[in-house]
Amino acid sequence: MEIKKEFIYDKIENVPSCHASTVLPLPDGRVMAAWFAGEHESNDNVRIWYSVKENGVWSEPEKIYSAENLPHWNPVLDLRNDGTIRLYYKKGKKISRWVTWFTDTADAGKTWSEPKELVPGDVSGGRGPVKNKCIRTSEGLLLAPASSEITRQLWRCFIDASFDDGDTWIKCDYIVRPRKNFGLVSMIQPTLWEDDDGNIHALMRTDKGRIYKSVSTDGGLRWSKAERTEIPNNNSGIDCVRVPDGRIFLLYNNVEENWGDRSPLNLAVSCDNGKTFRDVCELENEKDGEFSYPSITYYNNRLHIAYTYNRKQIMYCETEI
Repeated sequence: MEIKKEFIYDKIENVPSCHASTVLPLPDGRVMAAWFAGEHESNDNVRIWYSVKENGVWSEPEKIYSAENLPHWNPVLDLRNDGTIRLYYKKGKKISRWVTWFTDTADAGKTWSEPKELVPGDVSGGRGPVKNKCIRTSEGLLLAPASSEITRQLWRCFIDASFDDGDTWIKCDYIVRPRKNFGLVSMIQPTLWEDDDGNIHALMRTDKGRIYKSVSTDGGLRWSKAERTEIPNNNSGIDCVRVPDGRIFLLYNNVEENWGDRSPLNLAVSCDNGKTFRDVCELENEKDGEFSYPSITYYNNRLHIAYTYNRKQIMYCETEI
């Protein structure tokens, strides 16, 4: 597999740190990416930045305006049914008190709507997608992979469901956590796919050295008790995408240690609906490097990937499959 890699930008003046990218290929051939950046993660000057690739060139990064002096986190891009692009993101000093906001653009980032709170008055720690992209199901639901982080012991995953393409949301039940070593497994930041039978699958980041999995047989509303997989996890972000031929591509750090290193960063594939995965390649493998919080999506026979590169830049990758 030949993978083309490039940095989205070289440097943003007076913005030394970046993290948590999201990538969205557009029908007209352009690609949009967004991430958060500022002095350092959780600093009050952290904002959401974005860039658009057109005719092979990334535009100069720009930030989404916000007058509120609060850290911004974890952008997620989504192409809505009407062709507009929605950018979801979190806002708040403490993760446990995150509030989800969104803004829309109809012209690929030239102009943005006035940001609004996704679920006005919600105090649960954030609604909608927490890190990874939404999926649209065969039944027409928009499912957002969500989680809350009230305390480390209460890291829990849930799915937010929308019947109207993201205008209103229904918070589904929390995915039941199993016990491991006399304690409940802490799980956050799910990533989703739908199989040919309409079942929805979730893979989740955990504190137990492995990715855990849950399945919904009713289109994403109710979920099975999470189970341990054989895929290593370092308690860092993952993401996956299912392509039309049924293969599932997964990005993860192949490190089986809680709060382990964020290198290497691996691309794996499953040909059996997620029962097993095998590594396709190592995207990065630098000792003491940080290559983390990947995002992956598919469009028109190509995979589009973005991830944090040593907290200094955002790497973009593209490959034909």
